[in-house]
Amino acid sequence: MSIAKSQPIRIGIRPTIDGRRLGVRESLEDQTMAMAQSVAKLLTAEIRHPNGDFVECVIADSCIGGVAEAAACAEKFKLNNVGVVLTVTPCWCYGSETIDMDPHMPKAIWGFNGTERPGAVYLAAALAGHSQLGLPAFSIYGTEVQESSDTSIPADVQEKLLRFARAGLTVANIRGKSYLSIGSVSMGIAGSIVNQTFFQEYLGMRNEYVDMTEIKRRLDRHIYDQEEVDLALTWVKEYCKEGIDVNAPENQKTAKQHAELWENVVKMAIITRDLMVGNPKLAELNYGEEALGRNAIAAGFQGQRQWTDHLPNGDFMEAILNSTYDWSGVRSPYILATENDSLNAVCMLFGNQLTGQAQVFADVRTYWSEDAVERVTGFRPESGFIHLINSGSAALDGTGQHQDQDGKPVIKPVWQVTEADGRRCLENTRWCPAVHEYFRGGGYSSQYLTRGGMPFTMTRINIIKGIGPVLQIAEGWSIDLPPEVHDILNKRTNETWPTTWFVPRLTGKGAFSDVYSVMANWGANHCVATFGHVGADFITLASMLRIPVCMHNVEEKHIFRPSTWNAFGMDKEGQDYRACENFGPLYR
Repeated sequence: MSIAKSQPIRIGIRPTIDGRRLGVRESLEDQTMAMAQSVAKLLTAEIRHPNGDFVECVIADSCIGGVAEAAACAEKFKLNNVGVVLTVTPCWCYGSETIDMDPHMPKAIWGFNGTERPGAVYLAAALAGHSQLGLPAFSIYGTEVQESSDTSIPADVQEKLLRFARAGLTVANIRGKSYLSIGSVSMGIAGSIVNQTFFQEYLGMRNEYVDMTEIKRRLDRHIYDQEEVDLALTWVKEYCKEGIDVNAPENQKTAKQHAELWENVVKMAIITRDLMVGNPKLAELNYGEEALGRNAIAAGFQGQRQWTDHLPNGDFMEAILNSTYDWSGVRSPYILATENDSLNAVCMLFGNQLTGQAQVFADVRTYWSEDAVERVTGFRPESGFIHLINSGSAALDGTGQHQDQDGKPVIKPVWQVTEADGRRCLENTRWCPAVHEYFRGGGYSSQYLTRGGMPFTMTRINIIKGIGPVLQIAEGWSIDLPPEVHDILNKRTNETWPTTWFVPRLTGKGAFSDVYSVMANWGANHCVATFGHVGADFITLASMLRIPVCMHNVEEKHIFRPSTWNAFGMDKEGQDYRACENFGPLYR
């Protein structure tokens, strides 16, 4: 038995041309194909899949001057697993005869800004056709006029090409994959009421479900790779340092009980990964069905309370799987949401797909004003801030112990993470025995403090009855507090969990008039923190999936949506809502 490996998604490039022969088309062939090749060179050098592999581009066999060549290009793309299409042209072409007609394919057109031939005229004509046919496309047109012999790509065009490619590749990569619910609804949390319509119609994903007893079955029947378990336990003993135990003496575990807990939480991590993606080793144990996995690109574990009232919590499992480093070395994160919060899982998935980085899952726990901090600690901060903290899925990368060339704290994409980065994250993490009042079955929670000065983008999807999904975005920074201030504030909630002190970037109006307003306008108890100010990429991605953005602090000049959004009024937010409602979910 073998587990089939899917082909990587490729980006298709369509060079379109004026179809008139006897001199017109012939004069444009080289320039048009050179545009396609220059775009392919840019994308294959800059765009990566989340695992670090550079994207591949497929260029049409010939320039596209009419419907026959458009159809031949579409067939080639189908055979080569193209999931995103980009049309380029320096000239007039026959609008609706040359456009891409696949309704599910993210699409953009770069019309060359030159004076010799009307590339901008084709761009406008083709976009009008896309709009009339209900096939939204992104418009890319440089600010400055270029010479016809200029094969360079201006910086403003590059920015849009790369933003479109990152978002489009995310759409294509998640299509056809699964979200795996392990268990059901945790403590009435709305995000763990998995909305199958959202996954199917907006994301093109399927939903898979297993009861948490499947983990117990595999524990009891030894359905795991024992060699990997032994390796992992050795690694844990060397690198995973236990932290403080805040439990009352009668609720503390013996050394033997701790050893049993560690063995169980390690096995839970391995079993959950196997549930998601499969493991050929299981076939060798005569568990062929289990070896296949669920083709899950993301998953969620209910945990509380039916599991955690009796068995070890999922905190180690969630934290280690979401990180880029474990006993196997550096590897891509497995997206796993605590409390089966499927909507936070989707934000984690989006962030990972767009950046290749591990993601930080957190509660949006507390707003601390300057006055409140001063009253409690005697220290007055420069501004208020938000306490992000949760026991489960925060990747260890969130410690900020990756370092750039200047020694500044960052979260690197997986292809840049080193063994040294991973070990520094572990050295700055403690595994605290689970708080008995929360987790009667025991377990270990990761405890760390995110370093300050790191740019982050907070995101959250919420589902609103009558509207559907909406996306919230807040760009900002982690901050450092004096150690004694951190200790006082942290001990007021749960000091055994990972903490990030976050300050959003304020605009002076609306939800971003002050830090309190950001907290007050957040639509759920959870968020995801993605390293970097990548809100513009999230906005572009959301528009492809027809998910309106209800709250963001991204500069308007960086907002990039399909051109037809401009037909829905002059205010950007209203445009977005009306366009998403009009076109509906991408896969309906």
